[in-house]
Amino acid sequence: MIWVGLTGGIASGKSTVSRLFRETGAFVIDADEIAHAVIRKGAPAYAGVVEAFGAAILDKKGEIDRKRLGEIVFNDARRRERLNQLVHPHVYAQAEKEKRAIAAAHPEAVILFDVPLLIETGAHREMDLVIVVYADRATQIERLIERDGLTREEAERRIDAQMPLDEKRRFADEIIDTRAPLPGVEGAVRSLYQRLHDRAISRRIS
Repeated sequence: MIWVGLTGGIASGKSTVSRLFRETGAFVIDADEIAHAVIRKGAPAYAGVVEAFGAAILDKKGEIDRKRLGEIVFNDARRRERLNQLVHPHVYAQAEKEKRAIAAAHPEAVILFDVPLLIETGAHREMDLVIVVYADRATQIERLIERDGLTREEAERRIDAQMPLDEKRRFADEIIDTRAPLPGVEGAVRSLYQRLHDRAISRRIS
């Protein structure tokens, strides 16, 4: 088994790369999916998040309205950090459980942990290898304008709320540049997956 961190930034193409790895044969553990699950009513992070941010974030059924919560934390770094402190330990604990289950059933698996804040939280130190999905700032802005209908100013604010991709690149063992046409990205993913799978097999044999 090889444990690989996959990260990027908004409109970097990380979701596409994650999907391509899954289609190629990798197991993908999605931190965002887990984060949504752990704040559901009755889930481990629910009570702490409600206590920290108040009943105004709840919908009529008592579930956390992620859109309302997002509006609160988006422009407030201190509150965003508080949310991360409440949610991330549960995300990483669940990811570890899933990783162990996959590794037990598939000892030669390539397991990707898809995490937007992999580097910011220090989780990259726990990985065998880190992949950063890269696009330059101009490409990110263009994608956000086209994909989400944002103004240039709104797109820039969203990008500026994250660690710059040029900084994340410094932590990468591998970089997948999504400015290339899709067939080129697909080829890069297939090639990297094969190398990772070979490493996983070698580890099992040794």
